[in-house]
Amino acid sequence: MASLHPLETALQRLRSLFSDLPGIDEAFPVSESDGQRVSEVLLEVADRLHDNYPYFHPLYAGQMLKPPHPVARLAYELALRINPNNHALDGGRASSAMEKEAVAALARMVGWGAGGDTHLGHLSSGGTMANLEALWIAGQLHPGKTILASTQAHYTHQRIAGVLGLPFETIPCDRTGCMDVQALERRLAAGGVGTVVATMGTTATGAVDPLPAIVDLRRRFDFRIHADAAYGGYFILADNLTEETKLAFACMREAASIVIDPHKHGLQPYGCGCVIFHDPSVGRLYRHDSPYTYFTSTELHLGEISLECSRPGAAAVALWATQRLFPLEPGGEFAKGLESGRAAALELYDRLRKDGRFVTGTAPALDILVWAPRAKRVSDASTLSQRVFHAAAERQLHLALATLPVDLIDVQDMQRDRDTIVCLRSVLMKPEHRQWVDRIWSILDDATSAAGVTR
Repeated sequence: MASLHPLETALQRLRSLFSDLPGIDEAFPVSESDGQRVSEVLLEVADRLHDNYPYFHPLYAGQMLKPPHPVARLAYELALRINPNNHALDGGRASSAMEKEAVAALARMVGWGAGGDTHLGHLSSGGTMANLEALWIAGQLHPGKTILASTQAHYTHQRIAGVLGLPFETIPCDRTGCMDVQALERRLAAGGVGTVVATMGTTATGAVDPLPAIVDLRRRFDFRIHADAAYGGYFILADNLTEETKLAFACMREAASIVIDPHKHGLQPYGCGCVIFHDPSVGRLYRHDSPYTYFTSTELHLGEISLECSRPGAAAVALWATQRLFPLEPGGEFAKGLESGRAAALELYDRLRKDGRFVTGTAPALDILVWAPRAKRVSDASTLSQRVFHAAAERQLHLALATLPVDLIDVQDMQRDRDTIVCLRSVLMKPEHRQWVDRIWSILDDATSAAGVTR
């Protein structure tokens, strides 16, 4: 309850700022009997919400889920007093200005916007919509040309290309899960490519595509680079990455467009994605008529540069408030949280690699790691992965499963009776995961034994 005090103080401030308006009755007055009913409904909601995994707890180490920071939750709730719509300025003047400032901070983070550099961007409902806008612009600039992404890129790119009516092809990955540069070069040489999607943190394994090499290829071939950094973008601030990964993130400024999801590592509630273009002149491609919307100001209305119309201003307010509390700077408190998650992933990976019961993928580039129980055959290892998954859940450790090409795992002397292997997967994205590695390992050790895995 202590965290609600700042909200009440801020609500009082907000009410006072509108105190010159004539008094009105409360829009939804709650009588004593109504209050009892509201309490009953909220208790029912609480009971229903228990039918979830404990996403807020460090023992939830499966998918990309963690709670938003309290300042984001409180700022979002404060903004709901106004409930702005960041489509036109007359629907959300303050929250639109805060959105522009928050997006500008993300642009500066990747190296745009300083020293007279430019950008154009906005928030979206998530990475899917943000990637759709980026590839829609790419299709406008390179009509009919093929979009390329790696076989480990998010499946949304192929679906988006289908929606946009653009040809789409995949490029094989190397053993680390990154795009194979030689295969990409061969495809570029064949011609007809408009855009290459570089994934800066694949959702399956956290692999980071070799963006410096892709940038080098652009000097020989004419194509557009889109950096899908929905998951990994914020890691540009982390200091404990390998030099190769640091260089890849440093090259994001060479992309034509970038997608980052603040609702993943940015401490925001779902859904909050962001798309940013380096060249602001692409805004002309969004041009449309809306005679009843853009009339209160000659300044840029965010709806003029977005395919989405109504968008929650509260999401922009929450992101702005979070970035005010945690500036996006290397060495800062926010960056240290990212580094803590990666350190946890490296520590767990090291324990798995040294334990004879497991086989692993490559060392985590970010904070995602995959592994499987050792077995005689790949199919047996896949079955054991599922057993360990369930045994761990029974012990309150919640992991994830991922079906991957067998080449991404060092299966050593296993019989390769399948082309894919079901792996255990863990996303250690909560800063507190580092302090919980011992507990996670202890439960995993017990669950592995219970599943019948031996050394």
